[in-house]
Amino acid sequence: MPADWCPFCPGSGRVPDHYDVLIYPNDFPAFSEDARPFSPQTGLYCSTGARGACDVVLYSPNHHLLPSQLPPEHWEKVVDLWTHRTGELKAIPEVQYVQIFENTGVAIGVTMPHPHGQIYAFPFHPPLVETVFESARQHAGDCLWCTVVKDEIDSGVRVVASNNSFIAFVPFWGRFPTEVQITARRHFANLADLTGAERRDLAAIISVVRRKYDNLYGFPMPLMMLVRQGPKEPAPWFHFHIEFFPIQRSPKKLKYLAAVESGTGTFLNDTRPEAQAEALRRAEPGG
Repeated sequence: MPADWCPFCPGSGRVPDHYDVLIYPNDFPAFSEDARPFSPQTGLYCSTGARGACDVVLYSPNHHLLPSQLPPEHWEKVVDLWTHRTGELKAIPEVQYVQIFENTGVAIGVTMPHPHGQIYAFPFHPPLVETVFESARQHAGDCLWCTVVKDEIDSGVRVVASNNSFIAFVPFWGRFPTEVQITARRHFANLADLTGAERRDLAAIISVVRRKYDNLYGFPMPLMMLVRQGPKEPAPWFHFHIEFFPIQRSPKKLKYLAAVESGTGTFLNDTRPEAQAEALRRAEPGG
């Protein structure tokens, strides 16, 4: 097998010879529809089974294309695929939460450079997701994110980009350098709730943010992207958003999670969100 062989490339025998975007079943899934719904352990080690799914989302047949190089109209195809697959996975009885995400860059641990993301269908609410859900449920008054969106629009100092349907901003509470959140202006919980115009605007602002990241230091930004949707059951208290966690803290330094952060969950960020937002605003997305 050639050293540069890639299972995601047309001609590999693993994918169609022609595709735009594609769902590819993970070769090493953490969750599977064939897994037992519950594990055989009892007592202290009783646990939920691994019934679910793990998909790879192939963004493009072009092996060397960066996510930042995908035009908005192609990102719209990715958004459509996310939406369709989320609906299929939520129809599986054991699935409780669908997490769409992407890992990009060798520094993140990625070994397959072909442009892709992933979708995990969990048979439970992941702990950090459940913490966010619980905070949202308990928030007094209006939706937590609706309040944040209004505050960010009013101040403008942390806004990186915006359009008719979404704003992208560096959160005041950001844990990673140049962390960005894309949040819907309208209150809704899931990809399935997007209108046609919102779907196009979401694709457009993802494209802008990705290009800004790769222009910030002049090389592709190693990062994690997470698409945050509501749970399987109706969740009027949840607000759709996307989070980007870039680990490059400067042109030559990475952000590492050391003892106090990994062991206590207390993130130390030595950057100011307003300054990072200004730097991203200046990082013109280009062509």
